[in-house]
Parts: sequence; structure tokens; C-alpha cells
Amino acid sequence: MVLKIHNTLSGTKETFKPVDEKHVRVYACGPTVYNFAHIGNARMAVANDLLINVLRTQYNKVTYVSNITDIDDKIIDAAHELNEPIKNLTIKYTKIYNEDMAYLNVKLPDVQPRATDHINEMIDLIKKLIENNNAYEKEGHVLFHVPSFSKYGVLSKRNRDEQIAGSRVEVVPFKKDPADFILWKPSPDPLPGWESPWGFGRPGWHLECSAMSEKTLGLPFDIHSGGMDLVFPHHENEIAQTCSLNKKHEPKSFAHFWFHNGFVNVEGEKMSKSIGNIRLVHDLKDQYSGEVLRLALLSAHYRQPLNWTKEIIDQNSKMLDRFYRSLKELQDIEITSENLSDEIMQSFLDDLNTPKVLAQLNTLSNKLSGANKDEKINIKNNLIAAGKILGVMGEDSDVWLGYNQSSNPEKEEIEGLINQRNEARRDKDFKLADKIRDKLKIKGIEIEDTKNGTIWRKDS
Repeated sequence: MVLKIHNTLSGTKETFKPVDEKHVRVYACGPTVYNFAHIGNARMAVANDLLINVLRTQYNKVTYVSNITDIDDKIIDAAHELNEPIKNLTIKYTKIYNEDMAYLNVKLPDVQPRATDHINEMIDLIKKLIENNNAYEKEGHVLFHVPSFSKYGVLSKRNRDEQIAGSRVEVVPFKKDPADFILWKPSPDPLPGWESPWGFGRPGWHLECSAMSEKTLGLPFDIHSGGMDLVFPHHENEIAQTCSLNKKHEPKSFAHFWFHNGFVNVEGEKMSKSIGNIRLVHDLKDQYSGEVLRLALLSAHYRQPLNWTKEIIDQNSKMLDRFYRSLKELQDIEITSENLSDEIMQSFLDDLNTPKVLAQLNTLSNKLSGANKDEKINIKNNLIAAGKILGVMGEDSDVWLGYNQSSNPEKEEIEGLINQRNEARRDKDFKLADKIRDKLKIKGIEIEDTKNGTIWRKDS
């Protein structure tokens, strides 16, 4: 079996072949830390975490780097609005971001570089671009000259007019070309900045990731990732900055694969401040478990749009409960390994096809009631192994399902009612049995009849 990943650079699903079989290297554009992360930011982090988990099933050494952008105009504006020092603001929101992602079972990257720690590397890269006639200085600014890179548009597949229209680059009179973008800009007092050959200033956003990825991983590396919104202009500009320094302007001299996740909409609409439908992970933590939120984010294929609704969350909460109930029933089954079946592993390797994986796990779980011992071992193996890659089913099943979590008097009452219901069912008094079930439901108790008896949980 081989891993296949959709490569934005080629526009096709390709067999993954690492630059170095002994060491796979991945870089993801991380957060700009001036506010709380929303569910779209979380989707990118979860998709990348899944990618790393799958890669680590296939390769012994995988290094994952994801940066922190801690200098940016948005950060400066937020600090000014809040009357808070920039460093305090970025440290605060970096901590909150990492805590929120940990709640979703997203592991910290192996390296998490901060942009402000790599200013020297950024200045050195600008110097090289100027020497190579790919960049120029004008009125204290340094700009990348887009026409100097023959393959500009190779990632986004945008033509010249689309590049200019979608570049979101400030129109200023000193540009040689309308598509040229900022590498370095002046920072007049009291704005933050650093000394450079072009005066006191600060780097452009696009420059930061080019410098940090090369510093932490070397060139070329295997996979560069981010949200679909970063394809243009951010990632297109990264390619131009890095690859213009080689004679053939070869994009693969930077990264061989470009991995992008789809957008998250909320109730069928794009998330926006103006609509007021932004869903913050920090707020969702008060309502849902991290595993439920993570599974909801994985319920659609990572490249497809995800419509974030309460129904989606509830559906995945119920699915996760089913998996945990299966593990509860299988808790006395001993397993000798945690190897995935070839069928499920193939789904993971086929461009991280999580909807198919979840369908396969549901099919296995539904077979539990009539399974023999060997089949039960297989079901448990697959649930546990797939859960590790998905980043779910890591809790104790008793704790997750709420067994024995009620106070003793409440527990005694619940179990007494369940016993009464079971007696009514044995007497074929189904009207009474249904009445007792309804009474339990009012108390927030969910019950399920299994061949090993009736199990219950308190609905949280």
C-alpha cells in the first residue's frame, strides 16, 4: 500500500515519494496570534495533525513545523485597540491557541518558530533577492518584482488579470508592476521594527514563511500545507520568493507537495464578522468535548467544504458514543496488536479519506452483536488503531459513557428503574417498560439494551 495525496501544485492526486525516505519534513502556515482561533483555523490544524499521524504510520522519522506569526499589521492594530504591548498580546494568544488545539487532541508541532525570532534570516533572503534582480528598494520599501519569476501563478493557476485582481497588494506609485508585493516596509515610531540595510522596518507576511521553512527544514522539503485561502497570494508568493533564486525557477526546489484543506461555512454561509457567525474554539469548548469537535471536523473529506451546524456536531457525538459503547462491550476482549485492517488503512492512505474510514468503522461496530471472539478481537483492534490516527477514542469508555458517575442515591434510583423496566419486558408489559424508559429520559438517562444487559449513561 502507498500513500496518495492531492497535490495542489499539479492539481492531481499523486503517490507520495519523500525527498529523503529516512526523514519526512512538513511545514504548515500557523496562526497569526492576535485573537481567538475560529473553527476554520481548527480545521487546518486538525487536518495537518491527521496528515502527520498517517505519515508516522509509514515513516520512522517525520518532522512537523508550524509557525507562529507574531508580527503583522493585524497584530499591531489589535494591540493598539486593546492598549496592550504587542509581545504580551502575542504571547497570550499563542498560549490560548495551543491550549485550544490541545483540547482538539492536536499535538504540538515538533518545531513552532516565531517570526520575530527569524528577522535575520528574512533580511538575508531579501538581500539575495535584490542581488538576483528579483527585488528592488523604493522609498524605504523592498518589493518582489513579480515579472522576474517566470512561473508566477504555477500554484493557483491564475492568469495575469486574476493575479492583480486577487493579490490584495496595496497599490502604490513606486511599484514597477501592479502585482509586485512587499518584502520589507518602514516602521515609523512608535511602530515595532528592526534595523536593516533599508532602514528601520518590519517584514512582509509572505516573506516570513519562506525564511522560517528554509531555516527549520532545509530545501527542498516534502509538504507545505495550509488552508485553501492561502493558495493565493500567500503560497504563490512564497514559491516566487524561494524559487526565483534557482535558474530554472523550479517550484519543487521549495516543496514537492502542497496540501490544502477546504473552507468551513456556518449554517450554509461563509464565516464573517459582519454576519456575526464566527465560531470560536474557545467558546465551543464550553459546549462540547474536544473529541466530538474533532470528529465533526473530520467527518467531511479535508479538501471539501464543511458546513458547520449543530446537526453535524450532534451526529458525530452520537457516532462517537456508538464507538465507545462498542469498546465498552469489548472491554474484556484481549488484543495482541493494534493493527488496522488493510481496507481501513487503504482509506487513510487514499488522500486521508476520513468519511470512508468512519463508514467502515460504523460497519464494524454494527457487526458486534453477532460477532464471535475472533471477530470481536478484529473489531476492537480496528477501533483502537483507527482512533489513534483519527485522534479520538482515547478516553476510558466507562468515563466517556458516564458509567458509575452519578451520586450513589441517584445511581440506585436509576438502576432500580432499569430493573423494573427489565421485569416489565420479561412480563411482556411493554407499555410499562416504555413508560419507565420515558421517565429515565426525562432524568437525562439514555439506555441501550445489549446482549450483555442494559447499559446506561447520563446525558451531559
